[in-house]
Amino acid sequence: MEINLNESRQVVQQARAKAIQLNVNVNIAILDTAGHMKSFERMDDAFLGSMDIAIKKAKTASLFRTSSENVGEYLKPEAGTYGMTATNDGLVGFAGGLPILKNNEIIGYIGVSGGAVSEDLQIATAGAEILNQN
Repeated sequence: MEINLNESRQVVQQARAKAIQLNVNVNIAILDTAGHMKSFERMDDAFLGSMDIAIKKAKTASLFRTSSENVGEYLKPEAGTYGMTATNDGLVGFAGGLPILKNNEIIGYIGVSGGAVSEDLQIATAGAEILNQN
């Protein structure tokens, strides 16, 4: 199953609502299961430098079918796979990239950047959860 445009817009809308609640302007990237862009939103005043980070958080999650934060465990200097950071056009190993699930199946990925890491995670989680409520 693949995220459709309507679903990707719902994910962005839910993530944006959480960002507004937290009073933080972010970039929100939605990728399909092949890792291609489905939707993107840059909220007013969101950092331009965070655009690429949001996309790479979603891409990192898609490459390993888990959260970007989980991938980060393998990117730490003490991990035997530390050199992974230079693969796949760069990986982002901190929170804010998540799989989007529908009926317990991955249908896409969300990446959020622009706030503190904890805020990015809250916003991404809000977006990724919208489809699980069905």
